[in-house]
Amino acid sequence: MYETHYGLTGRPFQLTPDPDFWFDTATHRKAMAYLGYGLAQGEGFIVITGDPGAGKTTLVGHLMGRIDRDRLHVIQIVSTQVDAADLLGLVAAGLGIASNQPKAQLLTAIERGLHAVARSGKRTLLIVDEAQSLPVESLEELRMLSNFQAGGYPLLQIFLLGQPEFRHVLHGAGSLEQLRQRVIAMHHLEPMGREEVEPYLAHRLKVVGWDGTPSFGEDAIGAMHDWSGGLPRRLNQLAARLMLHGAMEGVERFGGDDVAHVTGELDADMAPPAPLAEPVVRPLDVARPIRPEGPPPPPSQPIATDAQLERRVAELEARLEEQDAALRRVLTLLVDWVEGDTHNDKTVLRGSAA
Repeated sequence: MYETHYGLTGRPFQLTPDPDFWFDTATHRKAMAYLGYGLAQGEGFIVITGDPGAGKTTLVGHLMGRIDRDRLHVIQIVSTQVDAADLLGLVAAGLGIASNQPKAQLLTAIERGLHAVARSGKRTLLIVDEAQSLPVESLEELRMLSNFQAGGYPLLQIFLLGQPEFRHVLHGAGSLEQLRQRVIAMHHLEPMGREEVEPYLAHRLKVVGWDGTPSFGEDAIGAMHDWSGGLPRRLNQLAARLMLHGAMEGVERFGGDDVAHVTGELDADMAPPAPLAEPVVRPLDVARPIRPEGPPPPPSQPIATDAQLERRVAELEARLEEQDAALRRVLTLLVDWVEGDTHNDKTVLRGSAA
């Protein structure tokens, strides 16, 4: 909707990572330098971490757009609690190898596959995203794969991308000491600074034909940075809603009030729902019979008082006691009659025997 209103040729703030919108922040520039250094070395592990939405996936997409595919064979894996066996299967699939083999045979097949790639004049790069989800056993398998060599040169290089807790995983497990020694570069993606927000917005808008309208005031830029924390994904989320607000309200220059209005809506959208109300349970009042719900009786039918109700209950209890006593008398007479009849029968039987 807002693209048409502002004459844009596409969506500048979509949440799906798109390398076409790559913007060189200071932290992303440094990360790209580390990745380039790692590719030049051709060995070991390179670790890139960052908060969710910091741009790790966009970084990889930008890297893939710059590498020479004729010289590099890339295998990409998104980790979601992949155990060691499944991880080897994914690597094998990336090499065109059947994964339904015993582990020893699968490792041999992977090594042969890496040798085949090397003979074709390429190196193999394995990129594992969301590496913080990998079990320690899977990371150990990656270290073992990094040992494969040909003529003293490694056959496989590995990039690990993950959230900040991945650093704790690496340094918390003593069994990963050998892997840590193979890490040749590590970088954490920091959020954008306030001074980078306006150039970032302008860059993405220019990609889709922005002519300067709408514009962003200094107070709007500051408020957007405060709410997003400088994370690209959150900034994109806010900017897209802000543009939609501007299209509906006819805004040509956004100010702090516009941002406050939109962030208020976003905060309300993302707030957890209110807990369900607990059912109200009232204690049963024995002196007050429970009446079915419904309209009150008409005025022509007087409502009984507490005293009248208590008197009525006493009358019912007395009547029940009378009925109980009468029933006991009847039962007693029946028992006497049965016993008397049985006695007479026995007398008759004795007389007949005599």
